[in-house]
Amino acid sequence: MWNGDSYLEKLYNEALDRHRNQNLQLRNERKPKLKAALRELIGHFEPNPDHAPKLLERVQCDGYIRERVELSATPELAFAAYVLIPDGAKGPLPGVLALHGHGYGSREIVGLLKDGSPDESEPGIHQHFAVQLVKRGMAVIAPDVIGFGERRLLADLAHNPDSPNSCHNLSTQLMMLGKTLTGLRVAEALKTFQCFSSRPEVDADRIGLMGFSGGGLIGFAAAVLEARIQAAVLTGFTNTVKESIFAVHHCIDNYTPGLLLHAELPELIGLIAPRPLFLESGERDPIFPVAGFRKAAAEIQAIYESEGASGKLEIDVFPGTHEISGRLAYDWLKRTLVKAP
Repeated sequence: MWNGDSYLEKLYNEALDRHRNQNLQLRNERKPKLKAALRELIGHFEPNPDHAPKLLERVQCDGYIRERVELSATPELAFAAYVLIPDGAKGPLPGVLALHGHGYGSREIVGLLKDGSPDESEPGIHQHFAVQLVKRGMAVIAPDVIGFGERRLLADLAHNPDSPNSCHNLSTQLMMLGKTLTGLRVAEALKTFQCFSSRPEVDADRIGLMGFSGGGLIGFAAAVLEARIQAAVLTGFTNTVKESIFAVHHCIDNYTPGLLLHAELPELIGLIAPRPLFLESGERDPIFPVAGFRKAAAEIQAIYESEGASGKLEIDVFPGTHEISGRLAYDWLKRTLVKAP
C-alpha cells in the first residue's frame, strides 16, 4: 500500500507485543524501570532551589481565603498559583494539588474570569473544581500551567491576541531541545507540591491531587514520580493511546516521543498503585472516548488487583461529555485524605 495506515498499525502492535513479553517479568522488577523511563522521556529541567515563594495577593472569599503566590521550578521562569484555605481552619488540613486543563488557566478553576473578576455565571467544563474542594474543608493549590492564560508565549500573542494557548510552539521547541512540555509542566507541578507541603495550614502527609484533561496528564506523571502524593483523581483523561490520542485529533502536548516503546498509557497510570486512585469520565466524551476509558480502567483494575489494592481504585462513568463531574470524586478524595497515614 502507498499510504502508511497498515505500517503504523504494525509498529503499534510490535510495541504492544514487546510490552506483553516484558510483563512476564515480575511486576516489582518492571515498575522501577518504567518510572525511570517516564522520567527520562519527559526530560530533565534544572531546578531552582533558591527561589522563595512570594505573596502577590490575599482575598477573603465566601468561606475561604484565596491567596495568589509566585513560585519557580527552574531558573528564569516563574509562575503563579492560587492557594485556597477554608475559613476557621484548625490544625494542618488535607491538601489538594488542582491541575487545570486547556482553557484560560488557574482562574478557571478558582471561580474567576479571565480578567481576575468573580465568575458569577454557570461554571464551564472545569466546574470551578478548586472551589468545590476547598468548600469540603481541604486546602487547595492551583498553579497556572504554562501555555495557557497569562502564561501564553508573547510570540503567539503578537501573532494573535486571542490565541487560545501556546502548546504547539512550546512543545515543538522543547522537543527539538531534547525536552517535552509535559516534562516542564510536571516539574512545575512537583515544585508546587513541594511548596504547598511546607505551608503550616497543610498536612504534608495528606496531600492528593486532582487533574482534568491535560491536567490529568500532568497529574498522573506527577503522582508516579512523587510517592508522597497520597491519592489522585484523574478526570477526562484516562484512556489508551490507541483509542484516544491516535484516534482523535489532540493537542500536541499529549505526545511524548518514545513513550509507546515502554508501555501503553494504562500501565503507566497503573504505576500509581497501590495508592488510592479515582478515575472519572463522561460517557459522551468526544476526545477521550468512553470505550477507551473502559478498556484502560479494566487494565488499571487488573494492576490494582495484582498488587492486592483493588479496594483503592474507584471508577465513575457519568452522563456527560468532556467535563468534570465530581459527583463522587470530590467526597472520595476528602475521605481518602482524611484517612491517609
